[in-house]
Amino acid sequence: MPRHLHTAPHVARWITLALVAVVLAAAAFGAVLLAWGGSTPAGTDTAAALPAPAAHSTTAAAGTPSATGPTASSVPQGPVDPRTGRHSTLDGLVPDFTLPPIENGLAPVITRIPTEQKVVFLTIDDGAVKRASDLALMEQHGIKASLFLAHTFIAGHASFFTAHTAAGFLIEDHTMSHNLGFIHLSYEQQKAEICGMADFEEKNFGRRPVLFRPPGGPYTMSVQRAAAACGMKAIVDWEAKANAGGMDYQVGHALRPGEIVLMHFRPEFPADFAAFVKAQQAAGLKVVLLEDYLGVK
Repeated sequence: MPRHLHTAPHVARWITLALVAVVLAAAAFGAVLLAWGGSTPAGTDTAAALPAPAAHSTTAAAGTPSATGPTASSVPQGPVDPRTGRHSTLDGLVPDFTLPPIENGLAPVITRIPTEQKVVFLTIDDGAVKRASDLALMEQHGIKASLFLAHTFIAGHASFFTAHTAAGFLIEDHTMSHNLGFIHLSYEQQKAEICGMADFEEKNFGRRPVLFRPPGGPYTMSVQRAAAACGMKAIVDWEAKANAGGMDYQVGHALRPGEIVLMHFRPEFPADFAAFVKAQQAAGLKVVLLEDYLGVK
């Protein structure tokens, strides 16, 4: 038999075996990929290496707020509180404090909620600095705040804060002019300042404020009476504040349960917010909207 006819079957056999080996190897590699869920090898997917969002965050990637407001995905979708008619930040927590009623025409004053429940309340004043990035920062951490805004800081720019109300924040009363000598005004002047801002906020944000913070914090019985006459359910002060990138405490050296924290919309907002979050996490407290805890609309 000629040599080329004698060896051809062997060559064909080896080629066939080689092809079978390649097919088997490909099948084995596919099985490994299936076992991994079809993902690429570690280190090749940079997105997979990023940490997952915090469990309490309500902002999806597509819901990052902009200057015109957050998308629908960033609006809180928790259960509706029958007391307030809003999506609640309580997450099933039952408050153990009841806001005192108005007595003798005087609005009650709260500086801290007397509770042992592990909650803390963030309040932000004035509205002088207006940056969408500050709202995005709070949304990134799933934190809602009560905003005590003054007309002198937001006149002509009220629409900026509609993004905050769309994201579940509430806007409260901080007077028209932010006069630091507020307690020295006459009763009628105080009433005009409080009622005027309440009217303005109701018109621009669709909700009449129910909480009042005097400029700088001081109050008198005249202020309490004027606040009640304008429909305010309480005057809200504080014993802790985030300021200049740190925390200041009137009592103790750390956040306590029920603390009402003061912040401002200032250039250093990111540093102040970081100081608050660090203190809040160190104390193991949950940030709850003050109005939700008080059960006010």
